[in-house]
Order: sequence, then C-alpha cells, then structure tokens
Amino acid sequence: MSRTTRLTMAQALVRYLCRQFTIIDGQQVHLFAGLFGIFGHGNVTCLGEALAEVQAQLPTWRGQNEQSMTLAAIAFAKAKRRRQMMIAAASIGPGAANMVTAAAVAHANRLPVLLLAADVFANRRPDPVLQQLEHFGNPTVTVNDAFKAVTRYWDRLTHPEQIISSLPQAVATLLDPGDCGPVFIGMCQDTQEQAFDYPDRFFAPVIHHIAKPRPSREQIAAAARRLTTAKRPLIISGGGVRYAGAETVLAEFALARGIPIAETIAGKGTLRHDHAALVGSLGVIGSSAANAVAAEADVILAIGTRLQDFTTGSWTCFGPEAEFISINTSRWDATKHAAIAVVGDALVALQELEDTLAEWSPDRQWLARGQAAFSAWNATLDAHQQPDDGPLPSYAQIIAVVNRYAGRHDPIVVAAGGLPGEAVKNWRVKSPHSFDGEFGFSCMGYEIAGGWGHAMAAPPGVTPIVLVGDGAYLMMNSDIYSSVISGHKMIIVLCNNGGFAVIDRLQNAKGGRSFNNLIADSQVQTMRNVNFVKHAEAMGALARKVTSLSALEAALYWAGGTARTTVIVIDSDPHAWTPGDADWDVGVPEVSGRQEVRQARAAQEAIRKKQRIGV
Repeated sequence: MSRTTRLTMAQALVRYLCRQFTIIDGQQVHLFAGLFGIFGHGNVTCLGEALAEVQAQLPTWRGQNEQSMTLAAIAFAKAKRRRQMMIAAASIGPGAANMVTAAAVAHANRLPVLLLAADVFANRRPDPVLQQLEHFGNPTVTVNDAFKAVTRYWDRLTHPEQIISSLPQAVATLLDPGDCGPVFIGMCQDTQEQAFDYPDRFFAPVIHHIAKPRPSREQIAAAARRLTTAKRPLIISGGGVRYAGAETVLAEFALARGIPIAETIAGKGTLRHDHAALVGSLGVIGSSAANAVAAEADVILAIGTRLQDFTTGSWTCFGPEAEFISINTSRWDATKHAAIAVVGDALVALQELEDTLAEWSPDRQWLARGQAAFSAWNATLDAHQQPDDGPLPSYAQIIAVVNRYAGRHDPIVVAAGGLPGEAVKNWRVKSPHSFDGEFGFSCMGYEIAGGWGHAMAAPPGVTPIVLVGDGAYLMMNSDIYSSVISGHKMIIVLCNNGGFAVIDRLQNAKGGRSFNNLIADSQVQTMRNVNFVKHAEAMGALARKVTSLSALEAALYWAGGTARTTVIVIDSDPHAWTPGDADWDVGVPEVSGRQEVRQARAAQEAIRKKQRIGV
C-alpha cells in the first residue's frame, strides 16, 4: 500500500508546485520562480496559509493590481524564453476578473503563466457569497468562466482529489511548445480547506525538459522542394525562433544560403541590428527595406510566427504569386495561408532543412539588394534621429538617445501606442533577447509591469529600460511602487505627448477630425498637466523631468547610478513619425458627410484590392 500524506487541497497544490524543476544553462532551478499574489477572503485563509510556509522555495510577491502583476509574470516568462515561469494568484470576483486581460496577453503571445483564482463554494450552502455573480439559468457559471476564452487549459476544482489529475495537465500545457499559453485553475473556497490523503509519489520531484518536436521527413522534403524553386526567398523570423534557441542556427543558415531575414515584432531581437542578412522588421511598423524585399520575394520561409496583420500589412506586403513555407510548433500557425506546414521546433527544423538543401542557394545579388535597401533604411533612421529645431523632440530622437545609453544586454520594454512602432523601427539591437515589444495583444499598461518582470529575471548588471507614453502610464503605473519595495530596479523613460497620439494619427489618416484621443481634443473643462515627477516620487521612485535631448542623455547616466527605480520625464512631439509603414486594413465609414473620410474610404478600398486571399 502506497504511503500518503494528509494535507488540505491548498497545501497539496503548493507542495506539488514546489517540486517541479527545470534546467536552465545547465543548472536545475524551480520551474515556478515565484508567485505574484493579492489575497482576499477567497484565498487568504487557505492558499495564503500554504504559501506562507514555502517562501524559500516559492517566494510570494505582493502586487498592487491583479492585471499588472500578471503582466509582470508574462514578461518574466518572456525574458526566460518560456523555460521558467511565474504564478499569479487572485481572490474571487473582481480580483479574478482583473486577470482576464493579462491572460489574453499571454494567450495571444503564446506565453506561459499559471493563474490561480478563488471560486464560489462547491457545496453552494452560503450562496450567494460576497463578490459572486449569479447567472439565473446556470448556477455553475462564475466570473472564472471568463477565463475559458483566454486560456489554453481551464479547470475548476470542486474536490481535493482533482489536483492529482489536473496539475500534471496544467504543467504539461505550460511547457508544450505547440500549445503554450496561460493556464487557469479555479479553487472553490470550501475545496481549498478540505483535507485528503495524497499519495507521496504525487509530490516526487520532477525535472522537466522542454520538448523539441521533430517535423516529419515528408514535411521537410516538401519545404526543401519549394525553397529550391525560389529565386528571391525571404525568411520571416518570429518569436518562436527565440523560444527554440535557434538564433545562431538561423543567422548561419541565412548567410550560408544568401537569404535576407525580416523580423516580426515578437522576433525583433533575434539578431543584432548589424547582422549581414537582416533587412529590418516587416509590415505596418516595419522598415522600408523589409517591405520592399517582401514585395519582390517569391518564396517566404516563415519561422515561429503567427503572421498577424501588422507583420503582413493585412496581407498586402507580398506579391500575389508568392508561396509560403511555415515552420512552427503550432499546427494552427503552421497551416495558415496555404503554406507548406513544417510542424516542429525551429532549431531542429532548420538543421534538418539545411541538411536537405544540398548546394542550393539563390543568386547572391538578391541578398546584396536587401543589404543595400537596409543600408538606405539606416540612413533614413539617421536623418530622423538627428536633433533639429523643433519645439519638442520626436520619438525617434528620444529612442536614439536611449539606444546609445543602453547597455549591451539591457532589455528595452515597449507595448501599445506609438512607441512600439517607433521603437521597432528605430531601436538598433545590440545583443539577442534585449527587445520586448508586446504587440501580440497590444496591451496598454504592459510597459511598467513588464519592466518589473524583466527586472526580476535580469542577471546582475542588467537593468530593464521601459519606454512608455503618458496614456499608458496613467492607465497602469502602480508597479513603480512594486519595484521599489521589492528591490527590482528599472529605468522608465516617460514620453509625454498629451494623450493617445498614435490613435489620433490613425483617426486623421482615415479622414476623421481629432476627437477624444489627445487630451486637448477631449471633453476638458479645465486643462491641467500631470506632474509625473511628483507622482513617481510619491511611489518611492527617483524622478526628474528634462527638456532637451542632451539633458535626457545626462539624466540616463544619472539614472544608471541610482539604487532604485528611476523615472525620466520628457515632453515629446505628438505628430512626428518615422516613415516606412506598410498598408493596414481598418474599417473606414462607407458613408460620411466628410470629404476626407470619403477619400480615405477610396484609399482603403484600393488597399483591399492588393490583399492576398488566404490560399
């Protein structure tokens, strides 16, 4: 008869999580590096009691907002390239609901995070409990059902024995390269307290190794046959290249074969900016070089990308006859747009493809044309990054100053708004894995929370630099305080352009008048400027406002020498943008009294005529 240990469900869950390990750079470490938690009546008495006893194995970090702490967990997983991860735990009701947006960020970006949330009573005796939503026709539905749309694995625990089957499936999902994403487990309040005689073997330590699935020989052969027909091939490098550890192999493959590489937003940072095969980022916020090469390419080798519309220019970036090969651990992503699907790990697939191609390579002049286009693009960046006589500096000029200051391995963190586009274009990557542009879900508020997560993951001597606009700062900034009290330093450069400037740009570009995006164009009775310096200082950060690019550079060196999170505020031009954009399909009114809208509608219809059909 097997030995057992009597524990509450919450205690057993925590013990199991503490016994999961992984290998990073030859070292055995806990798979779950820590837990972000905000406690309430649904989880403090049971889950909180269990966590308090294991702080040496599973440290708990107190968040200020359930969404932001989960975003920090997502950034940590991204920094660790999905090899190690965090947990986010919330109470019933609004605490859990606050995590739904962040779960969507993880889902869109294929990133692992374990979400634990309290739930109602399984026995329903005290119903309706505090913060319970009642669905009149279905008493089994709670707030936690909202996670079903934004998670890869979902379970609600109504009996303590259920974790024996549920937790291994949850961990397997978190580690599955093809199905990686957020996992949700709801814990009924009375289930958390109940004791059960758990088999000791359930708590045996497990060392997990991330799978590297091999594609089929037939898929590799089909990909090789199509690639060898190419005269003008193009590689699109996505985030999956980084998670597979395929950067070096990809770089060598492209140079050896003479194939230009364009990066997606998630893939930016796969290569250094000066790599000989790189032609920049592709698509709506990409380089003119990458977009020009894509327009002429006859075969596109897409690796580790889901080919979202910002990468494909809403499928206008490619010629109508271009053919696709897609290498991806996810079958769903690999089979898009009638591509030859190669379902497997990027590193393994590239190695096997290389072995199959024999002596094939396209005309070397093709890569040379890409290199010339990228050289011209860099000259364009130089021109836009130079200081001028404008009243306010542009994003490009600010980014150039920060880029010069940043250490080789300091990660840059950007998310929604105008800064991601300008950073994707203007940031010159100094080392792999030093760029985090959250544009899979384009979530405002990721920036500062993400900076906290990167700071937790960073080795000594590496400091995350967050670029954030005033709109996103006002939306979510409380993890400045989190980073100060936890001792995880970051540098935040806050570019204040008076509102949501990039959406104002889109509004104007599609014929609309400026309305409700810049603060000055909103319902404002009394115009007041936020004192961002005092605000940051009130949360314990050091802060300074600068009014010139030279002062920004000096402030960055000051920030580098401080002992805690430091915020630098600079006003920026809301109307200056770097060129290079591809087309983008958005809805424009079919009927309007504004001539500008009618003209924009005609231009949008012209864009749609260029779109590839999904075959």
